[in-house]
Amino acid sequence: MIALARRITAVCLLGAALAACGTADPAEPARPAHAEPHASSASPSPAGTPTMAAGPGGLTPVFEHGPRDKGKTVALTFDADMTADEGPRAAAGEHFDNPGLIGALRTLKVPATVFMTGRWAEEYPDQARALGHDAQFEVANHSYSHYAFTGDCYGLPTVAPSAELTEILRTYAALRKAGVPHPAPYFRFPGGCYDRDALRAVSGAGVTAVQWDVISGDAFATDADAVVRQVLDGVKPGSVVVMHCTRSAAPTTEKVVRSVVPELRRKGYRFVKVSELIRESGTPR
Repeated sequence: MIALARRITAVCLLGAALAACGTADPAEPARPAHAEPHASSASPSPAGTPTMAAGPGGLTPVFEHGPRDKGKTVALTFDADMTADEGPRAAAGEHFDNPGLIGALRTLKVPATVFMTGRWAEEYPDQARALGHDAQFEVANHSYSHYAFTGDCYGLPTVAPSAELTEILRTYAALRKAGVPHPAPYFRFPGGCYDRDALRAVSGAGVTAVQWDVISGDAFATDADAVVRQVLDGVKPGSVVVMHCTRSAAPTTEKVVRSVVPELRRKGYRFVKVSELIRESGTPR
């Protein structure tokens, strides 16, 4: 599990960009519907998909990056964000998807892990299904509503502690309903914000919480070259890079990927999914 200080550093660097991800009134409570709290609602992993052993006291384990000494591997991860209250914006024509980005990843033959909110899967079920059936990708959990699991998380509305586990279970149900047959047993906290109480609350989902060690800065960026430089400067062997899969909130990401991928390959990097980094880390269960 990463040290608390390192988590805070990573989250703070991303804070300004992620603040606008939640557009609901922060005073408004989260309203997750209740999922059936039984085993089929949780995240049985695809055969062979590794997870990490639970932390002290059974806390949800946290993964930040892979080993630094087992070759030049890097995992590109993409958050498909959509909050519970952004349906009207989508209906008015705002694009929370990014088919061009996914097409670029396919053309470049780059494996990737997509952290998807349940609300995004409901809005774009055909795209969710296509990703879920494509072996180049693994689809993971990013909560249903993209509401924060801690207080003071960059203006995001917060989920009631009693509903945090339900947020994860409801998302797995939404992913399967959209046609994702084997969602990965990985969860990314909205905003990257978590504490010991949140790790304890979601432990019943059996997931590994996945953070990152490289912040791309693509959220709301307009200068693709600056994002490219930030990624290239930050990547080390075993890195997990966080980017976004939403055209309206991250309009430069496709261009960034088309620049970053060949340059990292020139430097000898091999692209992998998060599951491979966890397997390489020697800590999976």
